[in-house]
Amino acid sequence: MLHRHRRAAGSVAAATAALLVAGLSGSASARPAGPTADAADTAAVAAATAADTLRTADTSAAVLTAMQRDLGLTDRQQAERRLANEAAAGARAGTLRSALGADYAGAWVSGRESRTLTVATTDPADAPAIRATGAEPLVVRHSLADLDAAKERLDRAAAARRTTADVPVRYVDVRSNRVVMEAIRPDAARALTAAAGVDPALTRTVKSAERPRPLYDLRGGEAYYIGNSSRCSIGFPVTRGSQHGFATAGHCGRAGSSTSGYNQVAQGTFQASVFPGNDMAWVAVNSSWTATPYVKGVGGTQVQVTGSAQAPVGASVCRSGSTTGWHCGTIQQHNTSVTYPEGTISGVTRTTVCAEPGDSGGSFISGSQAQGVTSGGSGNCSSGGTTFFQPINPLLQTYGLTLRTTGGDPGDPGDPGDPGEPGGTWAAGTVYRAGDQVTYGGAAYRCLQGHQAQPGWEPPNVPALWQRL
Repeated sequence: MLHRHRRAAGSVAAATAALLVAGLSGSASARPAGPTADAADTAAVAAATAADTLRTADTSAAVLTAMQRDLGLTDRQQAERRLANEAAAGARAGTLRSALGADYAGAWVSGRESRTLTVATTDPADAPAIRATGAEPLVVRHSLADLDAAKERLDRAAAARRTTADVPVRYVDVRSNRVVMEAIRPDAARALTAAAGVDPALTRTVKSAERPRPLYDLRGGEAYYIGNSSRCSIGFPVTRGSQHGFATAGHCGRAGSSTSGYNQVAQGTFQASVFPGNDMAWVAVNSSWTATPYVKGVGGTQVQVTGSAQAPVGASVCRSGSTTGWHCGTIQQHNTSVTYPEGTISGVTRTTVCAEPGDSGGSFISGSQAQGVTSGGSGNCSSGGTTFFQPINPLLQTYGLTLRTTGGDPGDPGDPGDPGEPGGTWAAGTVYRAGDQVTYGGAAYRCLQGHQAQPGWEPPNVPALWQRL
């Protein structure tokens, strides 16, 4: 046993020397770290060589800014130093893991700039050699290999049981030297531990109400499936209070019909649907899906949706659908009635944009303004054709939905008293038609273009939408 300790310590010392002399990129020779070098010099050399290898200097300004914001850093330089220190810590930890062998119990960085590297070991004799690298040693009871093996047994037991939904998260926590189970019910964690045959001393249970799930985005134009049979396209992501969902065509499904996403993952349920008469519906999605203010564009790009101001006849309009992708044309007529074999629908808009089966329900957009959801038409995208869309604003109004937009304030709301203290009949979320009249800030306004009101679109801010009377 004594000889094994000596061999381990010697191995750590040799690895440490190799790390300090050679570095990760060979650049350490520009600043040698010999026996007389102090800890600061040693750390600087290791940080420099690791940072060069991992190219931390190439980190984008956006990432550095996000780090500063989310990690509580005072400036960009702290973020840069943190990345360099973490690169060096990873190099040291990797070297020590190899040298410590079965004694190794994990490593982690701490401090605002990640200046401190802690390396855990099950053998006190390893501490001096760990400290010699500039890391802090911590002697613990369980090796990382033992903890990993325990977690694997827990995972196998979880896969074989139907009751592990109440223990949704399991991980090795090197800081506490335990396998942690996040559990809705602690008794479920105890049952899993017993089923896995794991020593309870290796585990720790944390009570948690969270049930993790996959996360997916809703984007206009993407495919969804109805009852595992037919396929349509998302029109526009919407919300109703805290409920996320999307607007689509009524002929795609009836209220109560279930949907799955483009990836065949369970998605949601039709809440309401009208067809014929109109061709409108909306689907409420489960918590795995999130409404975004985007429509799927060309080549995987995203087209932002900033509002729903109705475009005039003759205006350009583009459509995104899951069968034929992105196609554009012009608006021919509003308030059109068209008779399909299933019946007549009214109030749709006629366009020169082509479409094909499966594009139904997809997004029509002019610039960044949502126009409607694809209903039907004639022809195809090889020979051309005519397509009708159900306007989005009546759909939003009928079902009390709010269009998901990228937001932004298009203008200065003005000072108090100009035109007056805010107030009146105007309200964000309301769908206004051309000609509607409201009051705001003591003045009267007439709507010029149909749209759904949103913060930043108060009448005095958007003269393109409101005329002061």
